[in-house]
Amino acid sequence: MASSADFVAVIDGDLQHDESILPKMYRLLEAGPGNLAIGTRIRDGAEQGLSPIRQKLSDLGRWFFNRITGTPIADPMSGFFMIRREIVARLAPRLSPDGFKILVDVILSAAGALRVVEVPYRFRERTAGESKLSALVGLDFLGLVVHHATGGLLPVRFVLFALIGVVGLFVHILVLLAYRGAVGAADFQAGQLIATTVAMGSNFLLNNEITYRTQRYRGLGMVGGFIAFALACGVGAIANINVASFLYNANQTWWLSGLSGALLSVVWNYAVSTSLIWRPRRR
Repeated sequence: MASSADFVAVIDGDLQHDESILPKMYRLLEAGPGNLAIGTRIRDGAEQGLSPIRQKLSDLGRWFFNRITGTPIADPMSGFFMIRREIVARLAPRLSPDGFKILVDVILSAAGALRVVEVPYRFRERTAGESKLSALVGLDFLGLVVHHATGGLLPVRFVLFALIGVVGLFVHILVLLAYRGAVGAADFQAGQLIATTVAMGSNFLLNNEITYRTQRYRGLGMVGGFIAFALACGVGAIANINVASFLYNANQTWWLSGLSGALLSVVWNYAVSTSLIWRPRRR
């Protein structure tokens, strides 16, 4: 937004992208065939410079993106593109401040109004550092999709928080099963307590590294952060039980009562986590 140029470009700083195609991207936009030029790593059906795991993640992201948008883009996860600046200015209020897949956010915000051209290039081998293309990118990607699918009603961070909550539910069940397998079914309460604590710990660690990674706790600070998170979740759990019980006594609909209590708990935990536990800290 600080640039006065007619065209702006984004390129990752990992030196894997071929900057020599920038003039070609510019000519395609200036001539008018498109208003968004993407530097695509696709060549002869395969990407260059990607490990097998990164290749599978990229393929899955491409397939899912093309299905939900109806736009046949070969490399929507690209970190290399050029676009008319006036389009960026128009889309800026709708862009999410979270995540790092800017191209996906731009395309989803435009809602099919972009004319895309793609410029293939050879993706260089990485010589230093580590790639961000991992499960973290997948969660960011899903968060952006849900954010735009709800018209911006659900923030990306809330979607990530809720998805991690689902992961915590699976962790809880697995720990409880392991406890019952090792000890037996005699002391259910002890198993439930252990499973709840482990699930709460996994939720804290994942949220610390993913949802609130820009304000994450480090070192001994994680101990205080976890205690605060556990206390907040404890209040949310009490509210969950009380609200669900009240609604069940009123209408006898178990699934609606349980869902309402769980939703209240998620919203409470998210609100407290965002405003108190992982609040932006002064530097």
